[in-house]
Amino acid sequence: MPLRIEQSLYRLQTWFSPSFPVGSYTYSHGLENAHDIGLVTNVGEAIDWIKSIISSGDGFADAVFVCQAYRSVAQGSSASLRTTAEFATAFCATKEFRLESESQGAAFIEVVQNVEHNTGLDHLIQAWPGPYPYSVAVGCAAGCLDVGEGATLIAFLHAFVANLSSALVRIIPLGQTDGQRIIYSLAPTVKATAKRAQTTALEDVTTSTMMVDLASMKHETQYTRLFRS
Repeated sequence: MPLRIEQSLYRLQTWFSPSFPVGSYTYSHGLENAHDIGLVTNVGEAIDWIKSIISSGDGFADAVFVCQAYRSVAQGSSASLRTTAEFATAFCATKEFRLESESQGAAFIEVVQNVEHNTGLDHLIQAWPGPYPYSVAVGCAAGCLDVGEGATLIAFLHAFVANLSSALVRIIPLGQTDGQRIIYSLAPTVKATAKRAQTTALEDVTTSTMMVDLASMKHETQYTRLFRS
């Protein structure tokens, strides 16, 4: 593997490491409420719930946004990048999902630009005044690296699954081994979603996870909360 690709892969792994300070551990994407009302109480239900998010919910939509932002930067298209950022911002179904996306996006940009300075993020900031959805920020940052679209999507979706699994380990609670079972079981879903995202146009993005959206809405007024979403 050429050195430049190894360096790009190292950056990609760093961005999605639990130690990278975007605050992902503070969000459950509605899972806290789903558990509170009895919809997700064990490993099997957790796998089904997260699978729906990745294949038919915000996981899939965000993968498309990553892909579109990646291509916009690679092609140097400010118009396409503005359209993607605006669409991703408007696509958030609830107040908490928007908080989750935009706060992580802002944190991601701040850390990356202070550590290494990324020309893809420069392009985003010049093309769009904000707010910056996390998926779009990631796609822009990866678009100027020597790492492929597919690898970026797999890494992004793996981090999405891993964060939800980690939240469930704390919420239900599950053991660490059960958390890894969830991540392992969803590998085919991540692969299929990444592949589908690469062939989905921005205007064709849809979700069909109404219960996830409702759980997020109910979480806004949940009496006892560990997470911000």
